[in-house]
Amino acid sequence: MVVKYVPYLRRYARALTGTQAAGDACVAATLQAFVKHPALIDTGQLRVELFRLFTRIWSSISNDSVPKSNRSQPMSEQWLANLTALPRQAFLLMALEGFSEEDAARVLECDVATLRRLVDEAGHELAAEIATDVLIIEDEVLISLDLEALVESLGHRVMGVARTHAEAIKFTRAKWPGLILADIQLADGSSGLDAVNELLRSFEAPAIFITAYPERFLTGDRPEPAFLISKPFQPALVSAIVSQALFFERNARQREPRIYREQSARAY
Repeated sequence: MVVKYVPYLRRYARALTGTQAAGDACVAATLQAFVKHPALIDTGQLRVELFRLFTRIWSSISNDSVPKSNRSQPMSEQWLANLTALPRQAFLLMALEGFSEEDAARVLECDVATLRRLVDEAGHELAAEIATDVLIIEDEVLISLDLEALVESLGHRVMGVARTHAEAIKFTRAKWPGLILADIQLADGSSGLDAVNELLRSFEAPAIFITAYPERFLTGDRPEPAFLISKPFQPALVSAIVSQALFFERNARQREPRIYREQSARAY
């Protein structure tokens, strides 16, 4: 049963330690500890407990093993290496491995409030590396003000707040955003989903949908709701998903062949 989780633990370990060799060494130590003392892991929550045991072992290693940013690393790994240890773990557990808040808190042996604080710290630290222009599509004034304050507190720039489909299109005529935060149902009856669909025909950017109507995403239309937050939302969750969306979008761009990027640029 443990075997099926080892590839994911290796992925997490590499991102956390900065190299595959260091990550695999920690994974090996974790598996050895489990073989010698199987009672260390509650098999009822095998995945969570395996990551929890790994965390205990990694935390016992000298700080000298904590990764440092260097130019030989891919840029995405440099960003992760620049995060302090606990926020980096919290971010990776939720963003990379998809743990719930409750399970991630158990892995780190903290409460959910502390986990949220760590994720929020990670959001601020990552934003310093990947700050971008953000378009907000939201017709409720108080919510748009909250989102503006949150985005700016992370170090990003709000290029505009659109309250209708038409306003969203207008904001992007002069400049394209690096991230879109969008509601679905807008005050004039127009759709934030339709607005994002139209915008993404002209440029590429991650879109995060923040809505009280998540069921409206069950349409099969593009863009697929890779990032979806239900109202009312926790600011720490928005912070984490903003950083997650930008981190993985930049990481994906780095993996694109140069000739593909050049062809895409010429197409516009």
